[in-house]
Formats: sequence, structure tokens, C-alpha cells
Amino acid sequence: MFALRQSAPKLTRSFASAAAAAVQAPIQMHSLDGRYATALFTAASKSSTLPEVEADFKKFGAQLQKDASFRAFIESPVVDRLHKKDAIAAVVEKQGYSATTANFFALLAENGRLDLTTKIVDSFAELMAAHRGEVPVVVTSAKELDAKTLARVRDSLARGAFTKPGQSLLVSNKVNPSILGGMIVEVGDQTIDMSVSSKIAKIQKILSETV
Repeated sequence: MFALRQSAPKLTRSFASAAAAAVQAPIQMHSLDGRYATALFTAASKSSTLPEVEADFKKFGAQLQKDASFRAFIESPVVDRLHKKDAIAAVVEKQGYSATTANFFALLAENGRLDLTTKIVDSFAELMAAHRGEVPVVVTSAKELDAKTLARVRDSLARGAFTKPGQSLLVSNKVNPSILGGMIVEVGDQTIDMSVSSKIAKIQKILSETV
């Protein structure tokens, strides 16, 4: 499925040309990790293993978050490529990942790109969200918001021009005490800043300009 010695750009081009008639990635990604994630999405789509690969990557992403030493090992530029390859193969076998996922990790190891794994996990999750028509919404607040407040934010945005037919809003909450109060809402590539810190900054700017 994967030509192990191909470079990422060549790999991505060959996958894209081979699957153009049948598979279209939901969004375009131009970064190196994005191209790898797109190549995986294409391969998984063609082999009808998207659900399995997504489950594998969620599990692997959770492991990276939980085990800092493992993540440091994978991302280290000084660890021998073959050492990483053997280690990742052991993880794949132990976790029982799908053949598509196993071949993809073998490709990353062969190309010396396992250091991109965390970014690829995030990019693949973004592709899958777009594939399901989900629009990510990040609500940053000074304190954690309850489910009812987040639901009100989602409903308010849904009534606006932030989604297209068939899309849904996927809301998450990020806590940042430095904004003091209010909230910052990020919808896709749009940002709505209603934070107290932003209002204070505007007032300070006005005062400085009048001095």
C-alpha cells in the first residue's frame, strides 16, 4: 500500500493522482505533516479503513499525551532511525493497529519522519472532522465553562453564518486566566474576541492616544 522509500511530496503526489477520481480530501493541507495526513486519509479511504485508522490514531495520540518520555523518544532528532522503527513496530503489534496504520508508521520510520507524528495525528483529526462536516469551535475563557454555557454559544453561532448546510459545530473549551473574563471564540479561521483583557487593551490604547 505504501512505497516505503518514497519521499513525502512524491508519496503524496502519487496517492493523489491514483485516487483523484475516487477520493477527495475534505480540506487542503500544505504543510509536510498535512501532506502525510492527507496521504493516510486517501489510503484509508481507498481501503475502506477510515474508522479503524481514526481509532488507531486516537489511541496513539492519547499515548503520546500520557507518556512524555515516549513522545520525547519519537520526536528526538538524535535517536537512531532503526531504533525508532523497531520501537514503533512493537507498539503497533502490541496495540493491534490496522494494516493501513501499521504500513503508514513503517513509512514514517523509513523516511525518518516519526518526529512529525504528533502533528500528523492532529492534522489527521482535522481531516476527519472536516470529512464529517464538523466545524471546530474553541471557546477560551478565564474559568472553565459549564455544558449549558457552551451549548448557548454553539446555538448562537449556529444561527449565524458560520456553517454551511450539512455542517455542525464541534465546541471545546480552553481555559486561560490571563483574559480576565469574557471569552474568545475561534470558529475555523475566524476569531471573535469578547475578552475583558481585550476591552482593557482598547481603553488603554484610546487613553494613550489622547495624552
